Amino acid sequence: MLVDMKLIKNTFLFACLVLITAAAGKLNYGVGDTVSDFKLKNVDGKIVSLANYKTSKGVIVIFDCNTCPYSRAYNERIIALNKKYAPLGYPVITINANDPEQSDGDSFEEMVSLAKRKNYDFPYLVDETQEVAKSFGATNTPHVFVLKNENNAFKVAYIGAIDDSPRDASNASKKYVENAVDALLANKAVTSTKTKAIGCGIKWKD
Repeated sequence: MLVDMKLIKNTFLFACLVLITAAAGKLNYGVGDTVSDFKLKNVDGKIVSLANYKTSKGVIVIFDCNTCPYSRAYNERIIALNKKYAPLGYPVITINANDPEQSDGDSFEEMVSLAKRKNYDFPYLVDETQEVAKSFGATNTPHVFVLKNENNAFKVAYIGAIDDSPRDASNASKKYVENAVDALLANKAVTSTKTKAIGCGIKWKD
């Protein structure tokens, strides 16, 4: 039986290409995946990296923006999440990936203004290239990713909405993010690991 060496070579090269592509970076993180480090500019002008939080138990990453009505409705709840969980080892990091050319009011200057008005005590980062949002698989504002720090590797423990009441905090009966972080702090399994993020779609560059 003759062996087609050309076919074998092409198959080998294709397999190598697949492995290289997979190693280049995972898109659309799922629950249990390890998140790659990122470096983005904060509203104070400083660069913030996920690696800056290596001593934290985890982080609550929220893709957010200035302009979406859902983001505005959740604004005080996001501030409250940081006040409650940052001292317990799960600080909030917010990221704005909206293209300001597509969304009036989401420029870096407007981000700085909002953070000052609301007295943000957590980072509000600009994802100018939108690569971080794409790597996470973020689609909405707000869209939450709760990350657990396991030996300096941040792994996704929860993805989705903050709670089940997008418009009115007083009507929330299921506080998904709080329940997830409380479970992690108690060394228990997160019972609801993924919910649908409800909000405005991220405004992608053309």
